[in-house]
Amino acid sequence: MVLGQVHATRHKWENVESTPLPKDIPEVDEVGATSAPLLAASFYIGEKCKPYNDDFMLCKQEFNGGTLDCLKEGRRVTRCAISVLKDINKYCFDEFKLNYECLEQNNQSLGRCRASEGVLSKCIFDNLKLKKQIPGVEAQIHEKKNPIYASSSKDARNVAEFLKTKEVAAAQTD
Repeated sequence: MVLGQVHATRHKWENVESTPLPKDIPEVDEVGATSAPLLAASFYIGEKCKPYNDDFMLCKQEFNGGTLDCLKEGRRVTRCAISVLKDINKYCFDEFKLNYECLEQNNQSLGRCRASEGVLSKCIFDNLKLKKQIPGVEAQIHEKKNPIYASSSKDARNVAEFLKTKEVAAAQTD
């Protein structure tokens, strides 16, 4: 290898499973989302997919972590998560994007993105009837009016601008 030259095949890597799955295991698409959108949607996925996830966890417990034994249950969880993300994108895309972009810019810190989270939560509840609930917690932090750690000023500005734009658009359609 000469300095400054890189061979195209040197860094090529494919993640392809060469062993096909058994016929009794249904195919499932990948979720296809990065960490920020998954974090923004995680509580809603958790609420909607709880029965499937409980099934999966019980299967893993029954089979001592049984990776192959629980593929069907795991794929049901994946399909459910995909359906929740599709619904969020269909009904609340702009609010979802506002929140996950804030999470991207703030190192995945939920506390820095409470303003955009509130807008997303309202949209998801209004359209999908899903509510964020942190399990085992009486006082839900995201519902506090004056939390110790407030949303970032940039998130608050972005939300105010978003709501103003949405209000103007609604007025023009009336």
